[in-house]
Amino acid sequence: MSSAPAPRSNTGGAADADGAATGRLEGAGPDERAETVSPAYGAAAGSGEVVHIVGARPNFVKAAPVVAALDARGVRQSVVHTGQHYDDRMSAVFFRELGLPRPDVDLGVGSGSHAEQTAALMTGLEQEFIARSPELVVVYGDVNSTLAAGVVAAKLHTPVAHVEAGLRSFDWSMPEEVNRRLTDQLSDLCFATSPEAVGHLAAEGVAVDRVHLVGNPMIDTLLGNLDRFDTAALRERLDLPDSYVAATLHRPANVDDPEVVARLVARLHEVADQIDVVMPVHPRGRAALTAAGLAEHPRMHLLEPLGYIDFVTLVRASAAVVTDSGGVQEETTILRVPCLTLRPNTERPITITHGSNRLVVDSELPGLVSKILAGESFGAGAIADVPPLWDGHAGERIAAVLADWLSGAPAGANRGA
Repeated sequence: MSSAPAPRSNTGGAADADGAATGRLEGAGPDERAETVSPAYGAAAGSGEVVHIVGARPNFVKAAPVVAALDARGVRQSVVHTGQHYDDRMSAVFFRELGLPRPDVDLGVGSGSHAEQTAALMTGLEQEFIARSPELVVVYGDVNSTLAAGVVAAKLHTPVAHVEAGLRSFDWSMPEEVNRRLTDQLSDLCFATSPEAVGHLAAEGVAVDRVHLVGNPMIDTLLGNLDRFDTAALRERLDLPDSYVAATLHRPANVDDPEVVARLVARLHEVADQIDVVMPVHPRGRAALTAAGLAEHPRMHLLEPLGYIDFVTLVRASAAVVTDSGGVQEETTILRVPCLTLRPNTERPITITHGSNRLVVDSELPGLVSKILAGESFGAGAIADVPPLWDGHAGERIAAVLADWLSGAPAGANRGA
């Protein structure tokens, strides 16, 4: 995999795997081509600035080591926070704890339907990109902010780098699957966290010189903060039991349908019959879970959303985790905490083959927790060495590729003529 791929064609269309430009009129002359692109698009030379787009708590954890590594190399950069997650407990606390620079811009988009939110994100980001004329836009993960930034940058002919490229659940009912697939097709640089992600990108026709296996920057953040995960202090401060299962649920498939929520709450209560359950309640599912009586069990401990340090400390001290979060699957793989993922699929299968993660349905929860508490095998893959390159240096590898790319990218590369 090359460290400095050539930027895509600047004819106004993305290049295919062979470098041939697509998306323009055959035989169109210069004047005709100019009519297909607004004069505001691609008119300015690149500023040399790298702009990071973050919008939700998983983005912050992944961006922190990349921003730090680029700063060590003296790369000029800025952080644009879209405001997709806007509550202090879901956003600002992460910047404080992870040492991320205060965002240069906070678009304050807030919540809404997928269409409403993505439209507002695209409008705000277009204004920012036109004003800043960045040399490169870096996006993270698979939230709506990621796709919105990729689309806007591509239409402005600004190069895009996608951190955490190539993950696939093959479940098109998940908005995240749509976001990550489209973002990868729009990206000039695809940074993969695991070998199977590289294979997915190759199968989808992404040119090999755009793909880089770099490891997982989320693990950089985890390993860099190990000495801050003080489990005894957290237990005392939050008045937690000595032994508990940690739970976190927010995906639509688990918290939107009242019938599904009622069944899931009943299963969590069955788990609580065996061991205390501590659950920071995500705003995404709070109303439905409350209406289903989640708190109506003496051993259910419901918390407000936690910051990064407190949440990972909670996971580290738990007997097991029940979750539908992709990032938590990765964190438990490193922390070696049994993880029961309430999903029919995962875009992170490496957490099953290299960790202690297992995909489950709600009816399995009580029995599997019982096995875990008894020290029995609960059917996860054999715990192996940590996944390749999950060593705390992914941010540095990403920064090295970006620095090489920037040094070789002509001003205004990938912009309209």
